Amino acid sequence: QVHLVESGGGSVQAGGSLRLSCVASEYRNEYAFDNLYVAWFRQAPGKEREGVAAIYTFKDDTFVGNSVNGRFTISQDSAKNTLYLQMNSLKPEDTGMYYCAADSLVPQFTTGGWGRASEYQHWGQGTQVTVSS
Repeated sequence: QVHLVESGGGSVQAGGSLRLSCVASEYRNEYAFDNLYVAWFRQAPGKEREGVAAIYTFKDDTFVGNSVNGRFTISQDSAKNTLYLQMNSLKPEDTGMYYCAADSLVPQFTTGGWGRASEYQHWGQGTQVTVSS
């Protein structure tokens, strides 16, 4: 088990930047920060939850979705038990609730599994991002 808390959301104009944070804590059983599969998902009203970016903390393997490739970057700070999502060149279509999700194992992580919401057991409460044109 792991507890996740997101922060950093807000309202920005198109072209602006935001950095989201996800603090992972209260590890139990097999969970540890240096061996976590963590992903950022987003969901806009009336749309399905979409995988945005993911990282395997042990190897620092990162993946980014096609719709945000070149604009968003996922990273980790193990000293702070924190995952980040740096979002640049924001567009109105990036608007939505952003969630941090984690698990100790995500099957086929490197071949698309990273973006499947059903693979993650633990979720934060979300942080809202609103981009105006």
